[in-house]
Amino acid sequence: MGHPSSGGRSGLVTHYTRVMAIRPATSLEAGSGLFGPSGKETPQGGRASEWISAHCDGGARGNPGPAGYGALIQGPDGAVIAELSEFLGFKTNNFAEYSGLLGCLQYALEHGHRRLRLVSDSELMVKQIQGKYQVKSPDLKPLYDEAKRRIAKLDGFEISHALRHKNKDADRLANEAMDRGMRGGGMNRPGSAAAPAPAPAPAPAPAPAKAAPYPDRAAAQPVPIASASRPVAAPVAKGDAMLRGFTRDGVVHVLGGERLPDGIFVKIIRE
Repeated sequence: MGHPSSGGRSGLVTHYTRVMAIRPATSLEAGSGLFGPSGKETPQGGRASEWISAHCDGGARGNPGPAGYGALIQGPDGAVIAELSEFLGFKTNNFAEYSGLLGCLQYALEHGHRRLRLVSDSELMVKQIQGKYQVKSPDLKPLYDEAKRRIAKLDGFEISHALRHKNKDADRLANEAMDRGMRGGGMNRPGSAAAPAPAPAPAPAPAPAKAAPYPDRAAAQPVPIASASRPVAAPVAKGDAMLRGFTRDGVVHVLGGERLPDGIFVKIIRE
């Protein structure tokens, strides 16, 4: 998390299934916002002019890939007042980092906190918000502009960079969001609509035939030619190609629409 790359969305309205979790340390009214929970909370002791702090992080498994962000928000006395954790769908690292920033800003505005200090391990985003780097990505520009609009509504805002080992709680919450979203099937590819309601379960398929040893060339049976009406299968990946994918319920799902041929061995490296 915190690696520069281009974003994966134009505009601010996501078309992907979002799985959001917030664990406040105080009671909140029900509701939901764009990148964080809504509702009203009385700042501790009514001290709206005091500073709160937030550590945020975002990441994507594959970049782009299943993405999410997490944030730990602390009150003026250092006590944890909220944990934000949101699954974003199929996005990039930088999109997730900006989503974490927007989530923290939205939380501060909706709960009456007027001053926010934010820490992120994304050097790119921090220096863009500070004005030291330009925002050249057309996908990140709308997120940058929205962040600036929200910052302008606060009485005070500071942002600083920290290495990942000093941002462990936010990193944990971001990974929890990605795990939760992938378990719930909330990931769609770019350009696809939200997942439709599940169809009724089909009749059980017949048990697959047991694998047989490789036959000798002389003993191999001829393969019949497929019918012209049979649908064309997905392209088979080249033997030396490196593919990316993710696991769900112990099954490997290959990204990019590639198809592995039968009877080959694969090596899986965890990212």
